[in-house]
Amino acid sequence: MSVRSARLWLAGIVVLSASVWAVVAQRIVVPWIMVDEITYSELAKSFAAGGNFLIRERPSHAYGVVYPALIAPAWRLFPSIPDAYAAAKVINAALMSIAAVPAYLLARRVVTVRASLAVALLTVAVPSMLYTGTLMTENAFYPTFLLVAWSLVRVLDRPTALGQLGLLLLCGVAYATRPQAVVFVAAAAAAPVLLVAVERTGPKGLWPFRTLYGLLGLGVAGALVMTVARGRSPLTLLGAYRAALDSSYSLSAVSHFLVYHVAELDLYVGVVPFAALLAVWLAPREGAHAVSAFAVGSFVLTASVVAEVATFASQPSVDRIEERTMFYVTPLALVALCGLLGSGIVTRRRRPLLLAALVAGALPVLIPYSRFVGRPAVSDTFALLPWWWVHDRGISFGALRLVALGASLLAAAAFVLLPRRAAPLLVALVGLYFVATAAVVDTGRHGLRQTALDARAAGIGVERRDWLDRAVGRDASVTFLWSGRPSPYVIWENEFFNRSFDTVYDVGGDPSPGLLAERPASPLPDGTLAPTACDGCPHSDPITADYVLTDGWLDVAGTLVASSPTLGLRLYRVGGYVSVLTDVTGVYRGGTWSGDSVVYTRRACTGGKLSVVLHSDPTLFPQEQVVRATEGTTAVGSVSFGPGEEPTLTVPLHPEGSTCTVTYDVARTAIPSLIVPGSTDMRRLGTHFLRFTYSS
Repeated sequence: MSVRSARLWLAGIVVLSASVWAVVAQRIVVPWIMVDEITYSELAKSFAAGGNFLIRERPSHAYGVVYPALIAPAWRLFPSIPDAYAAAKVINAALMSIAAVPAYLLARRVVTVRASLAVALLTVAVPSMLYTGTLMTENAFYPTFLLVAWSLVRVLDRPTALGQLGLLLLCGVAYATRPQAVVFVAAAAAAPVLLVAVERTGPKGLWPFRTLYGLLGLGVAGALVMTVARGRSPLTLLGAYRAALDSSYSLSAVSHFLVYHVAELDLYVGVVPFAALLAVWLAPREGAHAVSAFAVGSFVLTASVVAEVATFASQPSVDRIEERTMFYVTPLALVALCGLLGSGIVTRRRRPLLLAALVAGALPVLIPYSRFVGRPAVSDTFALLPWWWVHDRGISFGALRLVALGASLLAAAAFVLLPRRAAPLLVALVGLYFVATAAVVDTGRHGLRQTALDARAAGIGVERRDWLDRAVGRDASVTFLWSGRPSPYVIWENEFFNRSFDTVYDVGGDPSPGLLAERPASPLPDGTLAPTACDGCPHSDPITADYVLTDGWLDVAGTLVASSPTLGLRLYRVGGYVSVLTDVTGVYRGGTWSGDSVVYTRRACTGGKLSVVLHSDPTLFPQEQVVRATEGTTAVGSVSFGPGEEPTLTVPLHPEGSTCTVTYDVARTAIPSLIVPGSTDMRRLGTHFLRFTYSS
């Protein structure tokens, strides 16, 4: 095949991939990996508007800036956020599809043109291409990692001064994309040393890399000096990953997670590519110098990335397999796989082949599926979702490990026993495996599309996604009052899709998850809302707002402009001081669980009706639950409801003076720690009070 034909095929792969994934990405209706997607959309929105990187109007230095800058044109070109969101996902599809180019260039250093095109095609068929439907740095980091990998292998093969400079510049771009790339610097430093050891050239073999080490030393020293000169800790160079240093690590936990991550990576790529890569590593000196360079470069990058990710994941606060932050190394295994197509990159000696096959075939049984198959896997561990699908069909987790072992051993046997002329079949089967996995991840019961629909239901309901902008205009300012009760998706989804969404005030005493900037506030005795810096601090001037959005637990004085009946969201025109009219006691902070009694109080009440949506947890209450409502000593309503039901109890209001008060008594309570195995919750729980709705 001519160079010109290969370039045309490669361009076709990129265009086809971008087109397909742009369509697939639009099936994700709302962002759902939170608060990451909010963070990057806010950075992009800020950069598009003023060239700054702000999150809720506050500077941020903890996140990479390359990805927000790349998707910022979507927010610049499209005033409507739903349109901007769709455009950003098209940009994602283009970015991830470009990964085919460096994957091809990397493969061309050691395999044929046709095999390299196969690598390029498989690179844009991996299940993680589904991240094109999310606003995550994976979209930019995937091609960037492959550029670094290609550059490193090229430098190891031909260590020119210009190539070494280019490698370090690409490491810098990768770091600006995602601070995780700091580990690439260590890989670049270790790779020449390992190559010298593999080829046994002695210390003189490091001399051609003097430019790399000199620039590396200057770059690290310069970064440290500049950071300290700005009055920052050197640890700030880790960005958002600095928080990982605040945790304690145990050697045992890190070792276990290292095994889990290697095993899951093996499962993710389909066993055969992993076996092929292991075979290359086990016999790195059998091919040309370029093969040794690829073996060393792929090993140091894979080892450094997996070790970094496994160490991070071993924290008790994480405790999951973080495939999402290591899938980038997959094309390295795909190069080895396509090396079976006749280039000789994979050894033909039986001992390395058998050892590689045995390790790759046995690794998946080491994954504790019962521990890691669950909701966290939806965002982070795609390779486990098909096994969740299998488990849903009646296969126990114990049997699941045996099924996985059998399937992986069968794949490993095919790697060893099939003749090399059958290599195209193995490549095709890996491609089909990627497509089948992606189909389950995208459309399955626990897949991305359903997860996004659930996030929309929890955050917006049935309303138009930009319903606030449609009600008050994009240039208006809507202040959100967070009570700490409903799903935080109520904040995230409405903030994401509405330019008018502005300041968030935490009125419930419990900040929303994600550590995004919020302003604490609490009502004065007359209900006027005032900011406070901390518990017990004196109040400053009362808060004013043009429009106020409440979450179904707080009503304010003003004119109702719009509402979301499914979630109880209410948008008021205030145009002055914000005055909170309602107060609810008897519901535990940070959620909707009640004790045995809940009291609702409303100021400036002239009568009307009050509705509350309830929910009984079938785990604690397999029998019928009863809630009775009274005003003073007068019964005004009651409702009985079964496990899992969500009835609405509506009662009339009769003011005493200007205040209405309703007391809800819950018939049954339970202490979870006495009922649910493993629970440490000692609270006495009654039922869920999901939201209140007042109507005059």
